[in-house]
Amino acid sequence: MLTKPTVFSAIQPTGNLTIGNYIGALKQWNEIQKKYFCIYCIADLHSLTIYQKPNILNKNILDTLAIFLACDIDPNKNIIFIQSHVPQHTQLSWILNCFTYFGELKRMIQFKEKMLLFKNKNINIGLFNYPILMAADILLYQADKIPVGKDQIQHIEMARKIAIRFNSIYGNIFTIPEKIINPNKGSCIMSLLNPLKKMSKSDSNSNNVINLFDKIDIIRKKINNAVTDSDIPPNIIYDKTNKPGISNLLSILSNITNVSIQNLEKEFKGKIYNDLKKSVIDNLYIFLNKFQKKYSKYRENKKLLNNIIINGSHKAQKKAKITLNNINNIIGLYNKKIL
Repeated sequence: MLTKPTVFSAIQPTGNLTIGNYIGALKQWNEIQKKYFCIYCIADLHSLTIYQKPNILNKNILDTLAIFLACDIDPNKNIIFIQSHVPQHTQLSWILNCFTYFGELKRMIQFKEKMLLFKNKNINIGLFNYPILMAADILLYQADKIPVGKDQIQHIEMARKIAIRFNSIYGNIFTIPEKIINPNKGSCIMSLLNPLKKMSKSDSNSNNVINLFDKIDIIRKKINNAVTDSDIPPNIIYDKTNKPGISNLLSILSNITNVSIQNLEKEFKGKIYNDLKKSVIDNLYIFLNKFQKKYSKYRENKKLLNNIIINGSHKAQKKAKITLNNINNIIGLYNKKIL
């Protein structure tokens, strides 16, 4: 029997995921679990690069797990675990630090962006080393494929570079991961008020995003205020270059209804922008109302969540130990079993 390729992916437990996170990541996770053996990580260690209130972080971890379940990510078919429950992540991260160059990390685009964002504040080393822990996350499970957005491609390339460098010294130890780019048209959801910028859960202006827990009055207000354009007559077509606002609304509608953008263009031919916005509002309400009910059912079942955490962490640690023990032996770290 052929073994399914392994997919690894992670998300930080921020507790305020958006429709963009669902369409760009969680929806894809749901789809690829049918084809691959998937390992999904709640990356609580990564979240520590900025200060987290302990009680809020603890709550957000459980919230994120309930979101996974509400998005039909199956803990019986996949491994779902909390990053900090598997100590091999940080152990491997230190080893990989010793195979990575300072200049490589300094050139990381996201680090440069954070430097500009926090220009008047000190930048912690965790933020600088973030790509190394991410590489450890991936390589620890010998992942074959990594679902990735365009903003994370450089991090995956860094993981590949480190793995290739390590393998050139010690042999074919690490699997060299390949990236999976979401093939769905319109999978990258943009800001509602600035459709040239990606929708972000960390956006300081809540009107730019649709949160997964928004209610109908909030949804209506945000979509009605979303940027379109001033074309006369209105032309509802997908054209990210010339019509980014309309393209963004079509992307949202297509992904939550599973109707192709091409068919939506036909449906709205000759109609006005308010017709499109009304459809987005109505369908977001249907989609999010169903999601929120499922989420509440899972979030209230703490026994279920706890069992998934225990079982998932056990399964993840079992796989992680194999990789790390092998690496420790290969690089010469003391192992009493050798004697």
